[in-house]
Amino acid sequence: MDKKLLELLVCPVTKTNLIYDAQAQELISLAARLAYPIRQGIPIMLEEEARPLSDTDIEHVAPLK
Repeated sequence: MDKKLLELLVCPVTKTNLIYDAQAQELISLAARLAYPIRQGIPIMLEEEARPLSDTDIEHVAPLK
């Protein structure tokens, strides 16, 4: 994921910064508790395409910050 692009992208729901999870190929919004998929290098920034995050998911994301 391009660092410049990551700096520009925000969660479309909360307008907060995102965390890049390279292993899962997702952009994580802790504020919205959503994970936006990255498909073929393209972030899919649609709320309906995002995966809801569980408490366990949030705990695993915290070290990525």
